[in-house]
Amino acid sequence: MAKVNEAELGDDFSYILRLADSDIDGLRPIGQGLTSIPGVGKRTAGQICRMAGIDGTKLGGHMTDAEQEKIRSTIDEYAINVPWWLVNRQRDLQSNEDAHIIGTEVKLTRKDDVSRLASIKTYRGIRHRSGHKVRGQRLRSNGRSGSTLGVQRKK
Repeated sequence: MAKVNEAELGDDFSYILRLADSDIDGLRPIGQGLTSIPGVGKRTAGQICRMAGIDGTKLGGHMTDAEQEKIRSTIDEYAINVPWWLVNRQRDLQSNEDAHIIGTEVKLTRKDDVSRLASIKTYRGIRHRSGHKVRGQRLRSNGRSGSTLGVQRKK
């Protein structure tokens, strides 16, 4: 991003916003800044800005407290107000409902899902535990870790 003159920003500019237990850079547009929250991507951030009635190109540091509170409430009610195909947790195994998880919940839910797969000894769970590729990618020549990358010829 281009350098911003401090005099142009004003006295009430906040460099860091706190939304959904995440720090958001105030120098970025709010539509981009919301993507720093785990579980919120570009499409979700744009939808949150539209639902809250806030311009997504506005710098996050220029938002008033009322606008920040509107964003917070929109994030909390996101799963209720959007169609089922726009949430990131469709038909949850425990509750059988659609939900949109954000923040630290994303990491905990993913960890629980992987441990459930490993405990019932599914193929995917075993691949996760052993550290191999899970979704059928090629192993022979791609995704190698370590220093050895080829076969040396005999001299």
